[in-house]
Amino acid sequence: MEEEDHQKVSDLIKELVLRLLSQNPTSDSQPIDPNSTDFANSLRYAFRILSSRMTPSIAPDAAAIAESIKRRLATQGKSSEALTFADLYSKFASKTGPGSVNNKWAVLYLLKIIAHDKNSARTQLLDSSVLLPNLSDWRVSSRKQNGWENGVLLVSKDPENRREIAFREFVNFVKEENEVREEVLVRDVLYACQGIDGKYVKFDKTADGYVLSDLVKVPRATRIMVRKLCELGWLFRKVKGYISESMDRFPAEDVGTVGQAFCAALQDELSDYYKLLAVLEAQSMNPIPLVSEKVSSENYLSLRRLSVWFAEPMVKMRLMAVLVDKCRVLRGGAMAGAIHLHAQHGDPLVHEFMRRLLRRVCSPLFEMVRSWVLEGELEDIFAEFFVVGQPVKAESLWRDGYRLHAGMLPSFISQSLAQRILRTGKSINFLRVCCEDRGWADTATEAAAAAGTTTRRGSLGYGETDALESLVDEAAKRIDKHLLDVMHIQYKFKEHCLAIKRYLLLGQGDFVQYLMDIVGPELSEPANTISTFKLAGLLETAIRSSNAQYDDPDILDRLRVKMMPHGTGDRGWDVFSLEYDARVPLDTVFTESVMARYLKIFNFLWKLRRVEHGLIGAWKTMKPNCITSHSFTKLQQAVKLQLLSALRRCQVLWVDMNHFVTNLQYYIMFEVLEVSWSNFLSEMEVAKDLDDLLAAHEKYLHSIVEKSLLGERSQTLCKSLFVLFDLILRFRSHADRLYEGIHELQARTMESSLPSRDKSKSRRQLGDKSSDPGSWMGEGRKALTQRAGEFLRNMGLDLDAIAKEYSSLLEGFISQLPVQQHVDLKFLLFRLDFTEFYTRSGPSL
Repeated sequence: MEEEDHQKVSDLIKELVLRLLSQNPTSDSQPIDPNSTDFANSLRYAFRILSSRMTPSIAPDAAAIAESIKRRLATQGKSSEALTFADLYSKFASKTGPGSVNNKWAVLYLLKIIAHDKNSARTQLLDSSVLLPNLSDWRVSSRKQNGWENGVLLVSKDPENRREIAFREFVNFVKEENEVREEVLVRDVLYACQGIDGKYVKFDKTADGYVLSDLVKVPRATRIMVRKLCELGWLFRKVKGYISESMDRFPAEDVGTVGQAFCAALQDELSDYYKLLAVLEAQSMNPIPLVSEKVSSENYLSLRRLSVWFAEPMVKMRLMAVLVDKCRVLRGGAMAGAIHLHAQHGDPLVHEFMRRLLRRVCSPLFEMVRSWVLEGELEDIFAEFFVVGQPVKAESLWRDGYRLHAGMLPSFISQSLAQRILRTGKSINFLRVCCEDRGWADTATEAAAAAGTTTRRGSLGYGETDALESLVDEAAKRIDKHLLDVMHIQYKFKEHCLAIKRYLLLGQGDFVQYLMDIVGPELSEPANTISTFKLAGLLETAIRSSNAQYDDPDILDRLRVKMMPHGTGDRGWDVFSLEYDARVPLDTVFTESVMARYLKIFNFLWKLRRVEHGLIGAWKTMKPNCITSHSFTKLQQAVKLQLLSALRRCQVLWVDMNHFVTNLQYYIMFEVLEVSWSNFLSEMEVAKDLDDLLAAHEKYLHSIVEKSLLGERSQTLCKSLFVLFDLILRFRSHADRLYEGIHELQARTMESSLPSRDKSKSRRQLGDKSSDPGSWMGEGRKALTQRAGEFLRNMGLDLDAIAKEYSSLLEGFISQLPVQQHVDLKFLLFRLDFTEFYTRSGPSL
């Protein structure tokens, strides 16, 4: 039935064209031959117009168009024609059933545009001139003639034979404008879309695109459409060129596995594109049918249909071209991140296309993440991963072995997630290399099972960010806990920290006191004369003689003597120190720089203990109970007063210095070391990973350094404190000299009161020092009194000078405390202010 309808339509169109071509006012005109070339061209053109999809811009309302035509006839004074039209329209509209016209409004619309005014008729007749070739070519001469009436040329009035002239010109115009058939152009466009030059459409390097040759005569609209369609070929050429260029360079580092995956994904999209072109090319082999051919208009391919077919491939190809330009200088994670930015699109077609593309592109990247967080393997041959490793020593593996490369971090992985990924793989490598532990493998398997994934390849992909985060969180939580367990249980991290506090920070009081007693005489010698082996033996003796002997042998084995670099004038006290041998993996925490800071703290504390030890030794030397007034009854009163004054000065100065050193010692040991240690233990308990443990230890060490006046901002205060220490040690020397002289004077005075036979015995008991230069033993009582007065006067002057210098230095030191940055240093002022103490209960002899 459809075939019969199609035949009827073809016959009607053929009859219409034949009638239009046969209209000729001359009587001698010959009838049109249905087999002629002109008739065939006109028929084909008429069929193309009627089968096109061009539609008017008005609503298909037949009644409205009929009313418009009737009103127009009435306004032109043609009332009778208007009535006739109304009667005809009522009959036309009422006719239904077989043989009737379905699209009635289109017939009325055709009648309306033919009767339109001259300007509108120009446009409409241009499109329908093939169907009305007997009309004059109004583009050439009809505007200047008088044969127009209401926009329609009255062909019955043609005395100058203008119709025949226009017809010939129109035929020539049609031949010139249609030199290339449309199916040929369609085929050339299909070739161009595959990057191949066609017969008429070729790639122009100057124009950077496929263009239709200027020698080909086609309508301007056709030329523009060809150019627009060939944009797809230009885009294809760019994408194909990128793929070829990248594959030619692979396996170069600037391509990488992500770039290879990107090219593979593009190639898959081009494969689908090739299939579409193959279908279209097969369809283009069917020529555009004539009216007489019983072929549906849907069986052939025109440029306009081609534009519809190319709509979706054009969107994809444009997007691929943009990605190609963007990724030309990128690789690895940077490339994946750049592609991801274009996936944030509201168009479902684009969104799905980008998702499919990114899943292929990100596959190598996600495989690197899986391998890193579950196996600790850095499978990054072409430096595409955002985790970068470098060869370092075992003690530097955690801090310097791995780092994040921000340039390779894709935008769909957050900075916090990247940090967790970095730490998880780093923990595995630390366990494997530094701790020689293999328990992490079972922990990683448990983490994968808890996250709902597996340890096999390809278990993660783009769009599964939640699954990735879950896997990383589970792996990080379990592996970090396993690492901390290994550090605390197997390698006794807390015990080693306590050992350093007890020995390097001098927290083991009995050990420190005994060590200082036995090494004191040795350290008083020049540094270049001291034997390190002898000091090591003395250290071992101090350990065996104190509670340190009950410590873990592994800890005691790590404690050693170290002599710092020294010059010619240095004494043993200035260069002696202890060191602690922190082996792998503890040296990750106790690095060389950390141990250097511990050594700095030890030297400060050792100096403070030495000063304290010196003051205790000075007190032992004073022995106030051994010096009695009746021992000097035979001395002059002036000498007695000088003696008592010197003793009182010495004791008052000792009390001042002892008060300062005792309070400073208390502050360091309790306010600094113990408080910092307590905070460190609390933070050690809540640490979740090795980074937290390192941060807690760094905070602990920093607190000690800052509170102990050893920080960068307390250098001036620290220098003042060390000058005070030197002055106290100098006072100890003067005090020893004073009391040695007093004991010698006491002995000489007692000797002078003995019988002659007992003097020799007394001298022998005193070592017979009467022959020593400067000794008082060999002098008489008068000379003894004179020498004693001179000695006590000089010692009094020296003590006064020391007291004055000490008071000035102490005042300067205390005045700097309120301006210190650390709050604890400000409160140290209250402990060192001894004025009230001294005034209320000053010392007495």
